[in-house]
Amino acid sequence: MSATPSNDRPRVATPRSDGYRWPAEWEPHAATWLSWPHNPETWPGRLAAVEAAFVEMVAALAPHERVEINVADDAAAERVRRLIAARDGALEDRVGFHAIATDDAWVRDHGPLFVTRDGGDAPVAVVDFEFQAWGGKYPPWDRDAVVARAVASELGLPCYEAGFVLEPGGIDGDGRGTLLTTESCLLNPNRGGGRARPRAGLEALLGEMLGAERVVWLGDGIVGDDTDGHVDDITRFVARDRVVTAVEPDTHDANHAPLAENLARLEGLRASSWPALEIVQLPMPPAVVLDGVRLPASHANFYIANDVVLMPTFGGASDARAAAVLAECLPGRRVVGIPSADLVVGLGAVHCLTQQQPASPRAATSASR
Repeated sequence: MSATPSNDRPRVATPRSDGYRWPAEWEPHAATWLSWPHNPETWPGRLAAVEAAFVEMVAALAPHERVEINVADDAAAERVRRLIAARDGALEDRVGFHAIATDDAWVRDHGPLFVTRDGGDAPVAVVDFEFQAWGGKYPPWDRDAVVARAVASELGLPCYEAGFVLEPGGIDGDGRGTLLTTESCLLNPNRGGGRARPRAGLEALLGEMLGAERVVWLGDGIVGDDTDGHVDDITRFVARDRVVTAVEPDTHDANHAPLAENLARLEGLRASSWPALEIVQLPMPPAVVLDGVRLPASHANFYIANDVVLMPTFGGASDARAAAVLAECLPGRRVVGIPSADLVVGLGAVHCLTQQQPASPRAATSASR
């Protein structure tokens, strides 16, 4: 799949050179991937409640698309199958299990990122970014680091090695070449040698791996986010020219200033160079605190699937307000609240725990006819 330019130096094939792009999350899915939770250190004393939340995610997703689940082995698969069947026996035919062992459940970051193209004999491929547990914070991560390649092998898909550290929870895209990210995460030196490159170098790499033509840089993430500021907790595309961005009106809240700064950046972008961009404000939930530590609770950590949106809920008045915002922004999809007070103890929520596998462009085109 490589070509040789006139100076005889070999050109390495990349997703862009082979015609791939990263689809938007709202484009048709073939499946959603999960890595089933099993690490008690991530959710001390709450693992059963976290599994119950996962079962609710499966129940919301499976009527609309397949759910593919990474588990340690056949025994684990059988146990999870029983949990799901106890919730709804009709879900069984829509759920698949894969003996791909993981260190933890955060498949958004350790799993495959899928790209698609309209032509060629492989319409879907995988991009495998290097994974080192958010700046080396949580060893070991050796099993997580090979999940993307294992999924690509399981599905028989081409796999592109990105060659630099990036977690897909740190980026969001409109499917047509514009990415959102944060300086606090993507430029963080704890992400390894790739951060020795200047910002322009990272933008070029994102162009080669994901087809990015434009990168919108936001500032800091929310308080308690151990990922150094993943964008999927703050600002998300919901259409090509529309974003939702989390806001905190309470000036005494620690999240007020960083979220106001990110809103100002988006407003400046709209005023200067993207007049068609619509910015919709999404409320933050009340602070979720455990043992005196603020947890990264955010309604922006939602997941867009076929016909449904899974949104983290935390039991406050903001749940209904946020659901109404997303229902208006994503018409035709039912907003399903996933209780996330236990999930966020692990410092993440619904979007962090899911990864979309896009439908083949051929299948999507055929289905739309």
